[in-house]
Amino acid sequence: MEVEKFSYDNKIVKQFAYATILWGFVGMLVGLWVALQFIFPELNVMSYTTFGRLRPLHTNAVIFAFVGNGIFMGVYYSLQRLCKARMFNDTLSKIHFWGWQLIIVAAALTIPFGITTGKEYAELEWPIDIAITLIWVVFGWNMFGTIIKRRERHLYVGIWFYIATFVTVAVLHIVNSFEMPVSFLKSYSWYAGVQDALVQWWYGHNAVAFFLTTPYLGLMYYFIPKAAERPVYSYRLSIIHFWALIFLYIWAGPHHLLYTALPDWAQSLGVVFSVMLIAPSWGGMINGLLTLRGAWDKVRESVVLKFMVVAVTAYGMATFEGPMLSLKKVNSIAHFTDWIIAHVHVGALGWNGFLTFGILYWLVPKMFRTNLWSTKLANWHFWLGSLGILFYAIPMYWAGFTQYLMWQEFKPNGFLQYTNFLETVTQLRPMYIMRSLGGTMYLVGFIMMAYNIIKTVKAGSFLANEEAEAPALDKAHDGSHAGEHWHRWIERKPIQMLIVSLVVILIGGIAEMIPTFLVKSNIPTISSVKPYTPLELQGRDIYIREGCYTCHSQMIRPLRFETERYGEYSKAGEFVYDHPFQWGSKRTGPDLAREGGLRSNTWHYNHMYSPTSVSEHSIMPQYPWLLEDALDTASTSAKIRAMQKLGVPYPDGYDKIANIDLIKQADEITESLKKDKIETPNDREIIALIAYLQRLGKDIKASEVVTTK
Repeated sequence: MEVEKFSYDNKIVKQFAYATILWGFVGMLVGLWVALQFIFPELNVMSYTTFGRLRPLHTNAVIFAFVGNGIFMGVYYSLQRLCKARMFNDTLSKIHFWGWQLIIVAAALTIPFGITTGKEYAELEWPIDIAITLIWVVFGWNMFGTIIKRRERHLYVGIWFYIATFVTVAVLHIVNSFEMPVSFLKSYSWYAGVQDALVQWWYGHNAVAFFLTTPYLGLMYYFIPKAAERPVYSYRLSIIHFWALIFLYIWAGPHHLLYTALPDWAQSLGVVFSVMLIAPSWGGMINGLLTLRGAWDKVRESVVLKFMVVAVTAYGMATFEGPMLSLKKVNSIAHFTDWIIAHVHVGALGWNGFLTFGILYWLVPKMFRTNLWSTKLANWHFWLGSLGILFYAIPMYWAGFTQYLMWQEFKPNGFLQYTNFLETVTQLRPMYIMRSLGGTMYLVGFIMMAYNIIKTVKAGSFLANEEAEAPALDKAHDGSHAGEHWHRWIERKPIQMLIVSLVVILIGGIAEMIPTFLVKSNIPTISSVKPYTPLELQGRDIYIREGCYTCHSQMIRPLRFETERYGEYSKAGEFVYDHPFQWGSKRTGPDLAREGGLRSNTWHYNHMYSPTSVSEHSIMPQYPWLLEDALDTASTSAKIRAMQKLGVPYPDGYDKIANIDLIKQADEITESLKKDKIETPNDREIIALIAYLQRLGKDIKASEVVTTK
């Protein structure tokens, strides 16, 4: 058989490795800044650096910049060697790399300026969403081109996970990004209320599943055996792990919406499939760890394997905790609290972070044909990072339980023990200090790694094109063979695997979404719920721009301590005009679902100008620019027209006269402020925000929860 000579492209791997380190530093630095804002609110120094704007920047930078580049680094290195072929097209590789970096830069420029859709992990506006789609297609084209021209008959398990990642992320991104553009950098979600919440958390949960998990499992299946110089523990277990994981994961999104206005049947589906997820998730963890059986002496000696063992262990912990959090009783304790922050960071810092570090420590010396500059420094990084995770997560678990216990505590006479939400916030300061210490330790360890890699690069000689050879693939004999495992047939057929994976992941999404969208009784309307006025709509957009949803929820669960504190529990029909929904996922501040009319316009004005003037010890940022900046009334007509296209029942031609109503309502608010000696023009942004806050929850009363078909 003729042997063909070719070369692997290490240059693209190096570029993604450098980008991983750069954006990892940026994302973690912003994360530390965000954590410190809970201790030192004065770090909210200007509009671009408030918590509401920096928190989405942190999540996007860590998920899509740090982890995203880490995925592409590992995929581009491993795929070439598993296929025994150079990447399909060097130009596509370059377009992919530079396109992805430009998308990250666009995110870094838009999010701090408040240009956001207001949907968690999907904050980027519609032009950037289109760019993501195009670059993702380039990645898939390059990946499948490489797989098709491979010289290895069977597709290794790592490639199965890469294929599932590509197809599922494409579906998730496209479905969740349906938007109605208002202008070049403004849009409204195509979905509203309950339907938007279902789509968002179907996307949000599976962004964790198919961006933070499945590609990293593919990397685990390649790099752990390589680093340990041992074959993967079980081929059969990898088959069960793969197919069960991608089928079950896609159903689990509703477990983020337990006790909400989402229909009970959808919540129950989320619980059932979340609990079942323990089996395939732990199957993957066991397969990874047992690959190292008999090699534990090597683990003690190898800093690379130390990082990888802790990473897989963190994956096991996070994927056990996730299903437990989907149980309704546990969820009622954890949801909206810092417990969820701890849970997320065990996965992010432990699983994604440590596996990335292990791969970098293994990969860079190989590409630069030298040894790691300092094993001692890498070991320091390992222990500092490990302690950083503990110092971060444990206080956040503690904070989560503290919040829940204080929120639901009643006096013997039946009244709430802590009626002021701020009482719970002040109790958490020691935990937030410890969390910041843990984040600092983790970041310092990361900086050690960056320095170590820079020194390694300088000491080595980069091999841009790594020579290799392999026999050509004989496609004429590519059918099934007697005695082979039944799964082998699909391992030879990447397009079939793509199609089957697509079908498997679509089943769960379709089963949950079609009834929610097409069966009207699932989302009963409420006759008293009306569209937002033009001024309230403008105020809502300001609320979203400032990231208020990152600290405040608008969803009262049917739990006694919540209805006693906030009022009547939330109904599905309340949110039919909310594009996007604003239920939130974390309560650093109180729920606002029934905020309307509880406080005066003057209170809201002073609260936004200086929160501590009305709530001593508040850690909320100040928003003085809202009192100075003029409201963009030129956009009102376009916003009304966009809402009409989305089905909001404004009268025909209302877009032409909407600003008349806007000014009339603004005048009423300014007149009320004058009574308290506050003089402000009627065209300030603060007026619109007050109008929105005063509207919340006023469409229904406990005695008027009568639904209409």
